[in-house]
Amino acid sequence: MASSCRRPEHMAPPDVVSYSRMIEIQTQMSERAVELLNLPEGQPSFLLDVGCGSGLSGDYLSEEGHYWVGIDISTAMLDVALDREVEGDLVLGDMGHGMPFRAGTFDGCISISALQWLCNADKKSHSPPKRLFTFFSTLYSSLARGSRAVFQLYPENSEQLELITTQAMKAGFSGGMVVDYPNSSKAKKFFLCLFAGMTGVLPKVRTDVCLPCRFKNMKGKSVKKGRDWILEKKERRRRQGREVRADTKYTGRQRRPHF
Repeated sequence: MASSCRRPEHMAPPDVVSYSRMIEIQTQMSERAVELLNLPEGQPSFLLDVGCGSGLSGDYLSEEGHYWVGIDISTAMLDVALDREVEGDLVLGDMGHGMPFRAGTFDGCISISALQWLCNADKKSHSPPKRLFTFFSTLYSSLARGSRAVFQLYPENSEQLELITTQAMKAGFSGGMVVDYPNSSKAKKFFLCLFAGMTGVLPKVRTDVCLPCRFKNMKGKSVKKGRDWILEKKERRRRQGREVRADTKYTGRQRRPHF
């Protein structure tokens, strides 16, 4: 399990802690979470991103052609997402208070490094089991039957994992934990894969550690922030009816460093 030393959720509540994560790592975990959702190929889905932060996972969802709503407790992080002009809708809210959405709204849910925060009692009134059950029960309601929810998390110990999975099952979910790279202390990743309204088979874990590719991925999609990626994003925003600057020969051009 991950060490409890200097874990961010032990330093302050999630709306106070400001930590930076490498965009590459965030994108990789988002890609894996979407893969575990097992969404229909070739058609957009409407997804929920719990603990969306500044919208890095949402960027990946948009690149894949999906529509999404992000919810986060941090006003500061949502302000960053707004400044970045992410394509999803943003909601300010505490996941421990439940999901404020109508029944059957979403085709799936992902969450990157957020779920473990509910295991902490940041206030005297906080009860981790109650907050987890409130979250999972309202999430279950907001998902379409037959859909999945995938949470990448950093469990502190086996007791914390047991607490999380027990409350998820009490809320109606089935499923379990998928642990990628289980034999690697650095690359090991925990994904809680939950099924709403059905009994499914857990996906296979990844066992071979691969170095990230900085060029075109296996699907032939453009490198993030390259000219092709920027043009694709601008075209998506035009189709959504948004105001976009005209393309020029300078679009996506790398600027020289300043000395």
